[in-house]
Amino acid sequence: MTYTLGNNIGEQTIADNARQGIQLRYDAKSFIIGEKRVFLNIASIHYFRMPRQEWREVLVKAKLAGMNCIDTYFAWNVHEPEEGKWDFSGDNDCGAFLDLCSELGLWVIARPGPFICAEWDFGGFPYWLKNKKNIQFRTDNETYLRYVYRYFDQIVPIIRSRQMTKDGTVILVQVENEYGYLAEDASGLSYMKGLRDGLLDRGIDVPLITCEGGLEGTIEGANFWSGADSHYGKLMRKQPDVPKLVTEFWTGWFEHWGAPAATQKTPDLYEKRMMESIRAGFDGISHYMFFGGTNFGGYGGRTVGSSDIYMVTSYDYDAPLSEYGRVTAKYRMAKKVSLFTLALGQFLLESEPMDNFEARCGEGARLQGRQWNGQKLWFAESIKQEKEMFQITLESGRTLPVSIKPGQIVPILDRIEICPGLKLTCGGFLIGNDLIGEVQTIVLAGDDGGRTHIVFEADQSIHFDNAGHIPHESSLDGRTLRLDVYHFQASQRIKVNVGGQLIELIALNGYMSDRAWRLHGDGVRWAIGWEDMDLGADGSVSGVSGGCDSEPFLLGDWGHKEGIGQDQISRTTVRGAGNAIKPLLSPSLSEWKRNTVNLLSLGGGEQAERPRGFAELGLAFGYLIYSSEIECDWEQENTLVFSAIQDSARLFVNGLEQAIIRQVGAVSANMRLSKGRNKIQLLVQHMGSLNFSPNLGEEKGIFGPVYLDGSTVELRRDWYCGEEAVHLDEVHNSPFASTLSRSFELAGNDGAILVGALSSGLRINGKEVPMDGYQNWFAYHAVDISGYVVNGSNTIEMPVSRTPLNRLELLTYNRSRELKNWSAIQLDEATEFVEGSAAIETGPAWYRSMFDLPAIPEDVNPKLKLRMTGMSKGYLLLNGRNLGRYWQIGPQEDYKIPMAWLKETSNELILFDEEGRRPDSVRIFFDMQSERRWQTLNEA
Repeated sequence: MTYTLGNNIGEQTIADNARQGIQLRYDAKSFIIGEKRVFLNIASIHYFRMPRQEWREVLVKAKLAGMNCIDTYFAWNVHEPEEGKWDFSGDNDCGAFLDLCSELGLWVIARPGPFICAEWDFGGFPYWLKNKKNIQFRTDNETYLRYVYRYFDQIVPIIRSRQMTKDGTVILVQVENEYGYLAEDASGLSYMKGLRDGLLDRGIDVPLITCEGGLEGTIEGANFWSGADSHYGKLMRKQPDVPKLVTEFWTGWFEHWGAPAATQKTPDLYEKRMMESIRAGFDGISHYMFFGGTNFGGYGGRTVGSSDIYMVTSYDYDAPLSEYGRVTAKYRMAKKVSLFTLALGQFLLESEPMDNFEARCGEGARLQGRQWNGQKLWFAESIKQEKEMFQITLESGRTLPVSIKPGQIVPILDRIEICPGLKLTCGGFLIGNDLIGEVQTIVLAGDDGGRTHIVFEADQSIHFDNAGHIPHESSLDGRTLRLDVYHFQASQRIKVNVGGQLIELIALNGYMSDRAWRLHGDGVRWAIGWEDMDLGADGSVSGVSGGCDSEPFLLGDWGHKEGIGQDQISRTTVRGAGNAIKPLLSPSLSEWKRNTVNLLSLGGGEQAERPRGFAELGLAFGYLIYSSEIECDWEQENTLVFSAIQDSARLFVNGLEQAIIRQVGAVSANMRLSKGRNKIQLLVQHMGSLNFSPNLGEEKGIFGPVYLDGSTVELRRDWYCGEEAVHLDEVHNSPFASTLSRSFELAGNDGAILVGALSSGLRINGKEVPMDGYQNWFAYHAVDISGYVVNGSNTIEMPVSRTPLNRLELLTYNRSRELKNWSAIQLDEATEFVEGSAAIETGPAWYRSMFDLPAIPEDVNPKLKLRMTGMSKGYLLLNGRNLGRYWQIGPQEDYKIPMAWLKETSNELILFDEEGRRPDSVRIFFDMQSERRWQTLNEA
């Protein structure tokens, strides 16, 4: 095949680094860098979700986990927050991030968008684009593309100069993002071609990729968590002659306010899904996210599925590396599997699946296999409910016992060539096969208390001096050695000699294999038994020693002086009565000072007939206070109907809170009015724009007419399917036989809005209501049906495929009762505070406290958390930097305080609380791993 890039046509030769002579090419099996096939272990890390000072630590952690490539989006709204004002400095210096990846020897997949989704506000678009006349997003819209290409003029040169063709490490560039979720390939062809050509015209000459949606001249990848075989098959049908990448392998999931913690993807299931992808034949896996980070400021987005799914401030994502850069159980799983792909890289990329084979397994397990050059790799999957030892009969009648946990996929090496003249057969994860000095070193990961049966087969006699402690059996000719190895806490180190080549097999249990680290520089080194590792910019390596039951050791050249063993090192940090480590003290907050928002004294701002939204007022994020007045002849209850509202709000009447509005789109709120003049105010926080939707670019805040004397009808109950009554707030497992119908009365009102989980095919009084941009996965719509209703009885018909529905309401109003003359002012940060011991006040308020950093020992790596116990909803400032929104309805409880944004003394913490709750229970503390002591493992 030939690969076309613009006007340049070459036979799969994409880049030729003139200085280093390195080629990047590809074929159906993989990318080839230089002359070597490469399995891409990709860590998705976003530079804009952490301070610049944390980049190195996070990237090093990815490298130590066996990742060889970094995937990053570029966020347009970070770099052009206001039209024409570009920012590529400090934390936003994405060029410096790419340079650091290069310094660390990490390839890069650059994803400039312009749309990135990423649960990031407005999918990465700057807010001010919403104000452009007649703009339509992610289409061939002239206005939209004019601004996109202006963005490309800024961002592409940064990427272009760091491509592999220009001595950098950028190897792939993505066109747009997940367009296939929005439309079929043909529907967006002209738009996608324009973006592709826009990149090519600006000098991108490494391969272009897409994800979930394809385009000629690009390589399409798949985004998923499960169903690897299906996704692989789809890509094979579309592009059989190109590599197969998992462009987003979802390691966890995002969290939104008021929902349970997103921890459903367990470490064991994570391992299984990775193995499914490898088994299917994928040659690269991008772990989205490997490190999630934080939605600082107002950058947390809002996603589809309901009316109020707003991202929490944390973007931890339950990823392998936590929001604080800490190693997790998933990190250890990712490291194990990536080391497995490294140890067997050539085989995995050259091999082909086996459709017919003689190998068999016992009941409760199933086998799939791959083969290359006489070698085979089997994937044995258990469907049992308990861990079990399965007997696997390989071809030629060789039977091997293999231990498999419920649902686990265990690799079985079948005569895999470890080094010239020596083949290995065993069940388990081979995570190392390196020549260290003159010793071929094989590292085998097992479970705690597990047992692995190993078979060595050689061209020559195998010499094994066992000293009698490992069950073994040798063939008569001495060329086959069978071992029964137990995975002890103390790692077993087994040495054999084949034709003068010394081979050492190191059998690790689960605890020690989780703490095995492979480092590669001038030569391969291993550090085994360390809880955590770090690489300094000066070449130093430091680690945290393991638990008391493990003895860490080193393999390779660590530069130790004569007399210090290079193959093992004892723990230098020992807790005990004689040398107790002084605990790390958390910062102490000074007494809080308060500044209460006096709503009634606030200036009115510019008057308008209806409320105006954030973008209309030139605001990216923050708070607005909307105000209007109502004159009443008597005390009364009244219902306000908001025809267009896209954020949560608090309703105040004459300075007193009367309602909290959680639902959005269109809503009603009850209030009590006094006789005479009433001041109506709404406190509204921008909670994030849609980051993914067929209808991007919604205005934020309140921006449509507001009506008095409205009403709300709950519509989820009392539907009919034929003669059968149906309630849509209940579970129905079987599909409905026909479209459902329901009646409602409309008396005295001439306006009506349906809001909630509407379905395409909606009909009012026999007339179909168009729903532009409808997608069945977007379970929330607000539709004005005023032109379809009549005074009196009305009939609504709608097909329903899924229940229960979380919301379906009818809002009615009379257009003559519109409440006009609105003002809106931005709620600015308070500058004056009073002592917290003053009389308790109610209502929205700011609080301020000061704190100093305690003395921090040089041998710790501390991380700070802020726990917001007892507060309601608001935002946080640290030394003038916005730490993000908080909302104590969960699931987020703690908020990240970056150490890079702190001073030694006089740190200022300001919080705004919508209810004015006192922050007496708010506290700052170091996470548990901050107590760990680090030691240097090598000499400079």
